[in-house]
Amino acid sequence: MIPPEEQTSGVGLVETRSAQLFVDEPLHLVGGEQLRDITVAYETYGELNEAADNAVFICHALTGDAHAAGWHEGARRPGWWDNLIGPGRPVDTNRWFVVCSNLLGGCSGTTGPGSTNPETGRPWGLDFPLLDISDFVEVHRELGAHLGVARWHAVVGGSMGGMQALDWSLRYPEEMCNAAVIASSSRLTAQNIAFSAVGRAAIMRDENFHDGQFAAVGDNPDVGLAIARMMAHITYTSEEGFQTKFGRRPQHEDTERGFGVDFAVESYLEHQGEVFLSRFDALSYLYLTRVMDYFDPFARPDALARVQAHPVSYLVVSFDTDWRFSTRHSRRIVRELEGGRLPVTFRDIRSPWGHDSFLLDVPVYHETVRAFLESESASHPHAHRRATGGQQRAESKEVA
Repeated sequence: MIPPEEQTSGVGLVETRSAQLFVDEPLHLVGGEQLRDITVAYETYGELNEAADNAVFICHALTGDAHAAGWHEGARRPGWWDNLIGPGRPVDTNRWFVVCSNLLGGCSGTTGPGSTNPETGRPWGLDFPLLDISDFVEVHRELGAHLGVARWHAVVGGSMGGMQALDWSLRYPEEMCNAAVIASSSRLTAQNIAFSAVGRAAIMRDENFHDGQFAAVGDNPDVGLAIARMMAHITYTSEEGFQTKFGRRPQHEDTERGFGVDFAVESYLEHQGEVFLSRFDALSYLYLTRVMDYFDPFARPDALARVQAHPVSYLVVSFDTDWRFSTRHSRRIVRELEGGRLPVTFRDIRSPWGHDSFLLDVPVYHETVRAFLESESASHPHAHRRATGGQQRAESKEVA
């Protein structure tokens, strides 16, 4: 049921649709393989105007999907970014035509390793090709063409979604005016890679993994996937957030000491692991986490050359208690973009909720996104630039 307040304030009831892309010509992956007849699940909110210049693309994070806003019939929860997208909200659907699609390699309606391999008639499993952030971008671009959008007012993403927004802006800057990179990174640290490695190990060492062909034999590596999710959730919030929400509160007043669920925080992690099993695929988790490990766009030769020729205006946002993708990660992005004399606005925002802050209703954060999308210079990115000796000087702002 849609809550009464959401029937009037949100985008309301929405439908996830599908597009069949790369039918005539295959998608050429960064790794050298090809995929064709790719199914992509997507949702749209708002209306595309006659000039087709009010479109905003939303890139989702690791375990997100196309359902970013509104409610599905019978759904128990709204879209994962519903507090940000909708009439009168920071991404205002009275003004913007908003698109969000499930990633290539995902498990919520888009072709991925759990899909059927047309050559074998069985699920792809680990035969599915390895992916790259740039492969996601190519699918996003093809969906845009399918929807009649050649140039985006903005591409917005948090966490791994921010990686997609950044990569898209560097590779095809002529296709957007603005890019918002929120709680993200341009290159994972060894610690980040280590977290994902442990999650993948839990999945692949589960006795029901069956070398990735668990679906074919009717099994699922539930224990490994739940553990991977539990550990990931620890990294998504902060010590302050855990302390505020749980402290050392016992789960039951009469709990006897043992190895069960004795503390409230343990119950929370158990619950997160269990509910994850009903909505996510273990293979997609392997593939998508591995994509992040190898992301390093500024290492490419002439990484900034195209965006310098077609400047994009950037918003980079970090949260002060985010230790998964700390403020240091965002500062590195800002330094790289400033080094290319590109227009950048940077904000490090106070929030006790760690990495998950990008999904929450943090007023200063939401006000920042709204102001960035709606500013006059956001519609005319060249207004950000000032000529200095034939080059451009970036304007960078930091607000504590």
